[in-house]
Amino acid sequence: MRTDLVPDTLWERVAPPLPPAPERRRRCPGRLRVPDRAALAGVMYVLRTGVAWRDVPAETVGCSGVTAWRRLRDWTEAGVWPRLHAARKRIGVRIARKGIESSERLGRRRWGIERTMSWLSGYRRLSPRYERDPRNYLAFLGLATALCCYKRFIRLTT
Repeated sequence: MRTDLVPDTLWERVAPPLPPAPERRRRCPGRLRVPDRAALAGVMYVLRTGVAWRDVPAETVGCSGVTAWRRLRDWTEAGVWPRLHAARKRIGVRIARKGIESSERLGRRRWGIERTMSWLSGYRRLSPRYERDPRNYLAFLGLATALCCYKRFIRLTT
């Protein structure tokens, strides 16, 4: 598995909100479960490169593209990405109320949104929007914004 896709510091932040693995059956337990870190590496590979799920190199990433896709689906249904943002950023939503002129006050924060959008354009899976399922697109968007926050945090602390 490539260690540059999921560094140790990133894994320490992403691992707590992930749901626990289901218990294996006693009789006919089947194959061993792929580690969550390898599945996250597969998801990150697709997010950064924009390749199709079937083209994920299993020997490089540590799991097949189908496994990474299923794990992304399971994590999205479990609500991992909103919990990751809520735990890490602690930022509340700021929306203008109806009937109140707020262009001056909210306009001061516009540069942050513009900068974030430029950071998100670096993730090839998001730019042309390859995902047909809106849940997968929102999951990729949540993961990409979490990565932007993580990179900013690492830059500020080192």
